Amino acid sequence: MKTRIFNPIVFLFTPVNYVLENFPIRSVWWARLICKLIPSHCPFEREVKLMGKQLHIPPLCKLNPVYNGLVTLKFHSLELLERNDTTRICI
Repeated sequence: MKTRIFNPIVFLFTPVNYVLENFPIRSVWWARLICKLIPSHCPFEREVKLMGKQLHIPPLCKLNPVYNGLVTLKFHSLELLERNDTTRICI
């Protein structure tokens, strides 16, 4: 039997993820707005030159506790836009 370790970050953000994953998107306007606000790739990956050396900062989106909820919300909005056959689907 596995014992679970209490993680306060996961405990605090579980309701937020639940709301994001189950948010009802009913209008094309909301779907387009969500697509514009949530980027399709992780915006935090960087290449930084410091004192002549190049430093690679990897994407840290997986460390964000609400990342999966945001990606799911964007996916649901893209599904609605595709279902309504809109010509301008944002990616």
